[in-house]
Amino acid sequence: MSSPPPEPSTYFRKGFGLKAEVQDELAGDYDGRIVDLLKESDFALTLGDVTIRLAREFGFCYGVERAVDYAYQTRKKFPDRRIFLVGEIIHNPMVNRRLREMGIEILLRPEPTGSFDFSRVTAEDVVIMPAFGVTIDDFAALRDRGCVLVDTTCGSVLNVWKRVESYARDGFTALIHGKYAHEETRATASQVRKYADGHYLIVRNMDEAKLVCAYVEGGSSDEDFMNRFAHAASPGFVPSRQLRRIGVANQTTMLARESLAIAAEVGDAIERARGADARARDFRSFDTICSATQERQDAVRELLETGVDVMVVIGGFNSSNTISLAALCAERVPTYHVESAGAIDPERRSIHYRVAAVKHAEADAAEWLPAGPVRVGITAGASTPNNKIGDAISRILATRGLAVPV
Repeated sequence: MSSPPPEPSTYFRKGFGLKAEVQDELAGDYDGRIVDLLKESDFALTLGDVTIRLAREFGFCYGVERAVDYAYQTRKKFPDRRIFLVGEIIHNPMVNRRLREMGIEILLRPEPTGSFDFSRVTAEDVVIMPAFGVTIDDFAALRDRGCVLVDTTCGSVLNVWKRVESYARDGFTALIHGKYAHEETRATASQVRKYADGHYLIVRNMDEAKLVCAYVEGGSSDEDFMNRFAHAASPGFVPSRQLRRIGVANQTTMLARESLAIAAEVGDAIERARGADARARDFRSFDTICSATQERQDAVRELLETGVDVMVVIGGFNSSNTISLAALCAERVPTYHVESAGAIDPERRSIHYRVAAVKHAEADAAEWLPAGPVRVGITAGASTPNNKIGDAISRILATRGLAVPV
C-alpha cells in the first residue's frame, strides 16, 4: 500500500507565498518582447519577403511555469541552504542552466534507467522534485533522509498516477504508452507498486502495442513476449497472467492521437480474443494526455492548415512534447526541431536540427529557407520560454538580413 506522507513541516507542494518576490526575476529570465509583438499582431508578422506565423498555443504551460516558479521561490526561501534538484526540472537546457547558476545542484542518474544517489543529502538540505515527479522509491528515500521536500510534480501527471494506481488496486495491468526511460513514465509506472500484485508494461508506439495485441490473441509465447519486453515490464511480469486485464494510460506528452489509437487497438484485441463481455469486464481506458499538450498539438495542426512553407519547432532534444510537435509538423512540411536559437546560423544561412521521427538523429542543413517569399511556421514545446522563442525568430529573420523593430 502507499507510504505515509512526510511531515507537513518538511513537505511543500504549494510554494512558499513568495510568488510576487520572484516575479521580476522570472520575467527578466524568460519573458520575450518579440513573442509579445507577434501575439499583438494576431500571431503573424511580415518583414520583407518573410512571414512568421506563430501557433496560438505554444511554449511554457501552467505546469512548467509552476515548477520553475517554485524553484525560484525555494532559492529565495532558503538562501543559505544547499538545494538539490532530482534530475532536470523540465527538459529545457537553458532553464536548467539558469537553476545551476542560482546554486541549485542537479542530481543526475549515471544511466537513463539507473538510480539516483542521495547519499550526500542530509536533513539540513532542501530537495526539489521535478515537474515529471519521482518514483515511489525515490520519494521514500528522500523522506527517510528528513530533508525539506519541494514537490513541483505537474497536476496532469498526478492525475495519471491516480488512474494507474486505481488499475493496480482493481487487478488491472497498467499498459503505459510512453518512453520507458523517461522520468515521467518511470515515476508513473512505479505507482503500481503501491499494491502487492500491481504490474505495468510500457509500449513506445503502435508497433509495440500491436505485439501486445498479437499476444492477447494467442500469437506468441510468454518466452517470446518477454524476450521483447523484459526491459519495459514490471518485475515478475507473467504475460499469461498480467495481460488478462488491461488498463491503458500514457505519458502525458505523447502524441495524443497515437495514445487513443493504441487504447482502441488493445480493446479491440481483447474483444476479438474473448468477446464483448471480456472487453467490458477486463479493459479500461482513459485519455490522460494533459490539456496543454493537446492544445499545443491542436494549435500546430491549425497553423499548418493556414499554409506554411517550413516549420521551426523550438525545444529540448529530450523534450517528449516537443518531439511530438515536430513529428506532427514533419508529416506536412519540411520541419526543423532546434534546441535553441544558437542552432540557426544567419551568416552561413544554415541550421542544426533534430530529424523528426528518427531516434537520436541530428543533421545540418544549408540554405534551409526556401528562396523567394517564404512563410515560416513557429511553435515551441511546453518547456520553452518566450525569450528563447524570440531569439530563434530573430535569427530566422537575420538569415534574410531582416530584424524585428522592437
